[in-house]
Amino acid sequence: MSQPTPPTTPSLIDGVADAIGFVGGALAGFWLGQLAGFDIFAPGYGTKALLGIALVGLGGGLGLHAARRWQQQRRQKLQADQQQAQQSQQQQPPAKKKK
Repeated sequence: MSQPTPPTTPSLIDGVADAIGFVGGALAGFWLGQLAGFDIFAPGYGTKALLGIALVGLGGGLGLHAARRWQQQRRQKLQADQQQAQQSQQQQPPAKKKK
């Protein structure tokens, strides 16, 4: 019985994790900007509006980076678990048949 290998191409889980990370980070940047007084919806492109927009972009980028880092750690853990399972199977002697 072989263990499934982790995907090397992007999967649905990767896309959903990226989206959640990006949107979550962007929302965190938005609310951090709101707390600091930077309104991205202020009329015109004043300094406070531009700083608020920059915080949203920075938050989205950091959230995406965090999501991809989580995905990489998840894949590494899965690979380590598979290697450990293969090593333990190789170390066990074959079972003797009963007559």
